Amino acid sequence: MPAKLTHQPGVSLYASLLQQLGGRILRGDLPPGTQLDNVEELSAAHGVSRTVMREVIRVLTDKGMLESRPRTGTRVRPRDAWNFLDPDLLAWRYGATSERVDTQALFELRRAIEPAAGALAAQRATAEQIAELEGYFALMEQYADDGPRFAEPDLAFHQLILRMTGNELIGSLAALMAAALAMSFRLSDANPLGQRPSLPLHRQVIDCIRNRDADGARDALLRLLDDAERDVARAIDVQASSAAAR
Repeated sequence: MPAKLTHQPGVSLYASLLQQLGGRILRGDLPPGTQLDNVEELSAAHGVSRTVMREVIRVLTDKGMLESRPRTGTRVRPRDAWNFLDPDLLAWRYGATSERVDTQALFELRRAIEPAAGALAAQRATAEQIAELEGYFALMEQYADDGPRFAEPDLAFHQLILRMTGNELIGSLAALMAAALAMSFRLSDANPLGQRPSLPLHRQVIDCIRNRDADGARDALLRLLDDAERDVARAIDVQASSAAAR
């Protein structure tokens, strides 16, 4: 194992250890196949109890990142075994800075699901659901120049569309994708133009769903995602240029 993990002020030892060990695995500092020390050695090295260390290992095992066997010990599993939609993995992957390849994966996920959900919503949404969508849109208009406050109704807007499909399996993705959607919105907050330019397309999504225009809803959501990805790419380029200038 590399050097001792640091304890972040204001964060529990467990949470700090989980974040840092999970982050190191995700970044490849501990590549697949790496064998970790035993619990006693790990707990002593990092200044935590064996109970805390066992809990960290258990949680990372539940996320698919580690496997523990009686004779071979604890090893890092291959990346294709990891649950990349887990909220912690998303937070570790899309932290303070992000790479374009990571955000591309995020938007590919959204394109695979949201436009199709919008088309189904146009066929099946109830009047009550459309009214709820209008309510979220009104909040988005209110907070269009305040990125962090805009993100909450925007997230609710997109989650509701998944539930409006009337398909319980797709509806369940609303909770599963919450962290992925929130991370996508956080990355686009850096758009210097704010969120107001996205409002006409959000309005179009509502109108198409109300008018039972499945193709229109699908196309409007695709354009929303295309615009959002461009905003995120622009923000990442600005971050990279700022970092290079320091």
